[in-house]
Amino acid sequence: MGSVKTIVWLRRDLRIEDNPALAAAAKDGSVFPVYIWCPKEEEHFYPGRVSRWWLKQSLVHLGHSLKSLGAELMLIKTDSTLATLVECINAVGATKVVFNHLYDPVSLVRDQNIKEKLVELGISVQSYNGDLLYEPWDVYDESGHAFTAFEAYWNKCLHLQMEPVSPFPPWKLVPASGTVKNCSVEELGLEYELEKSSNALLGRAWFPGWSNADKALTEFVEQHLLDYSNNRQKVGGNSTSLLSPYLHYGELSVRKVFQYVRMKQILWAKEGNSLGEESINLFLKAIGLREYSRYLCFNFPFTHERSLLSNLKFFPWNADQANFKAWRQGRTGYPLVDAGMRELWATGWIHNRIRVVVSSFAVKVLLLPWRWGMKYFWDTLLDADLESDILGWQYISGSLPDGHELQRLDSPEIQGSKFDPEGEYVRHWMPELARMPTEWIHHPWDAPLSVLKASGVELGFNYPKPIIEIDLARERLIEAIFKMWEMDAASRDANSDVMNEVVVDNSDVVENSGGTENSSIPKVLLKERIPCPTISSNDQKVPTVQNSKHYPFYRKRSKYMEGEKPLQDDLHKHNNEAGTSRTDEDLRSTAESSSTKKQTTSRNTFSVPQLSYSSEDKFFPVYDSSDLKQPWQEQINMQQSSNKDGAIFSLLGQKANKGNAHM
Repeated sequence: MGSVKTIVWLRRDLRIEDNPALAAAAKDGSVFPVYIWCPKEEEHFYPGRVSRWWLKQSLVHLGHSLKSLGAELMLIKTDSTLATLVECINAVGATKVVFNHLYDPVSLVRDQNIKEKLVELGISVQSYNGDLLYEPWDVYDESGHAFTAFEAYWNKCLHLQMEPVSPFPPWKLVPASGTVKNCSVEELGLEYELEKSSNALLGRAWFPGWSNADKALTEFVEQHLLDYSNNRQKVGGNSTSLLSPYLHYGELSVRKVFQYVRMKQILWAKEGNSLGEESINLFLKAIGLREYSRYLCFNFPFTHERSLLSNLKFFPWNADQANFKAWRQGRTGYPLVDAGMRELWATGWIHNRIRVVVSSFAVKVLLLPWRWGMKYFWDTLLDADLESDILGWQYISGSLPDGHELQRLDSPEIQGSKFDPEGEYVRHWMPELARMPTEWIHHPWDAPLSVLKASGVELGFNYPKPIIEIDLARERLIEAIFKMWEMDAASRDANSDVMNEVVVDNSDVVENSGGTENSSIPKVLLKERIPCPTISSNDQKVPTVQNSKHYPFYRKRSKYMEGEKPLQDDLHKHNNEAGTSRTDEDLRSTAESSSTKKQTTSRNTFSVPQLSYSSEDKFFPVYDSSDLKQPWQEQINMQQSSNKDGAIFSLLGQKANKGNAHM
């Protein structure tokens, strides 16, 4: 053990086991663990009530664990993380700061800025991978491009070497002496007084803390993993792993989860247990989706604000506050959707399948902007995870190359019959429908008047009529798609002359694969920085994209995207930059613009995200899909009126739960 005094900056890595930053600090000398709560820097993504409750309990748990090892967890509330870290450094006389990586766009920018400032002060700064199986900058295709399809990404990951779990956590910590103004967990203000009565119910079902996470993992693998493939479609009860809240706050190491499950896979394969192997493959794919969510946020950090496919900026979203309120309150008139939204509000949790159902309803049936739904999930989910929610909502809204097809609209009635065939889930969360016969439980509007009376249901009085008929919703969705393509085609015509006059040096564009050009999705590179002796080779990289001089956004798709059909969608009903070109500067500009926005989340009300952008929006790279036309666009360009569906399969098929990477 050395004599270095190290500040251990804890964030979403609230555990003792397999914590690379804590282990490195303990090995080098004395440690000063600190958790800094800075609401000002959270801005738009200030955690919701149930997420803050979990954080509070987890910090208490971790504090007890660190104290038993000899070190005290410092809790500090501040307006500036950087200033607080400098204060800790000065108080302790530390020469080193360590932390584990985060990958959301706001954290990427903040962490890089803090690291640079501390290095300027002569402080050694080292960061580690404590959240993923594979760092995003270690996984690229043969051409050096970032993957934009999950299957290709995950197949590549499974063939890479993974870092093993740290076999032994620190058994003793030497505290670094020093005094800073810390506070109690209550003084952090994570739980408001009015929230405590509601939060008390959470403690009956959930047990935050890293040691409890280990128990939850063991129980799942030993008792429930075998039937995971059969149970994961059941919308009631504990049919999923329930590990996602532990993973979000880093109470559970994803490497430990992966290796534990892989050991079971080897055992069951030897035994010829086909059901077990199927369950494991599905569960590991869920782990992969969580990895992929971080991968997309790192390589394309504007995705919390804009769709990955840029031509979707013309989609005419229906920013209807009344419909949004009805959706949030579970008053849409569609029982499965309403049951899911009421469960979410009451418990902070809904099954993966229900997340897909309610998010698809919001986007496809009500045409609500997907960012509204993503923000509401962030505010209400117990396992709210920005990266996973971005992936889920972009997938549902058709904003990803391998997401839901835009024109696909699933009937809540049919989904109810499939995933809640006996109506037990609906009856549990919808007491006004508790007496409805199973035959009518998912479509009470079709029930005879005598059945409604016997069930105590009066449509439009104690339970709403459908907010919109599905057939009408489908027609409006198709109309919106045609309008989107009309506006897109008009924009291209208006700008065609300008585009034709652009001289581009495309010598770097042609690949070795038969002279085909690269995808319209720009190649993501890593910033080259002058080597600094105070920064470890483990440190987090910063993404950038090649200059548009060499990688114009209107080029064809690369070979790894050939044969795939794109899915179009976008968030912005009022985008004033439609049809204009944007430069592809450092992708961090997206997060930087976000971090300057005013916080809109209040304690008691939900605030709708704005549909406008800052002036820095011009720096966002655009993913042009001019060469990725679906039949919808081809019809507009050919001035035809017939409907021609482009059948595109979802990433994981009909049973996919990619609506969220939560398990």
